[in-house]
Amino acid sequence: QVQLVESGGGLVQPGGSLRLSCAASGRTFGTSTMGWFRQAPGKEREFVAASNWNGGSTVYADSVKGRFTISRDMTEIRFFLQMNNLKPEDTAVYYCAARLYGPLSKAKNDYHYWGQGTQVTVSS
Repeated sequence: QVQLVESGGGLVQPGGSLRLSCAASGRTFGTSTMGWFRQAPGKEREFVAASNWNGGSTVYADSVKGRFTISRDMTEIRFFLQMNNLKPEDTAVYYCAARLYGPLSKAKNDYHYWGQGTQVTVSS
C-alpha cells in the first residue's frame, strides 16, 4: 500500500501562485510515476502533470504548460506542484496519484493510489 497526503490548497486571486505538496509513505519502493490530477464540479477528473520517480522526466497538460511545474524533494518522498499565473478555470480539487509500474502516463486509470485531494479556488 502507498499512502498519499496532499496539502497546500487554498483561495488565491487570479494571477497568483500556490504550491501543492504530496507526501508519499508506505510501500513506495518501485513506484514509477507520480501524477497530479484535478476535478472541477460537474467535470471529469483530468490530468495536470506527471513525473518519473526521480523527477528527471516530466509531462504536462497543454492547459498548464509554462505555468505549472512538478518537482520532487530528493531528501524525502515528497512531490510538489508549483502553480503560477493561476486562472479561475484552474479552480478544482487537486489529487496526487502514484503509478506502480510503467512509463509516464496521462491516463488516470493507469494510477494505482490516490490522495484525498486538496481544494484550489482561484477567484477575486
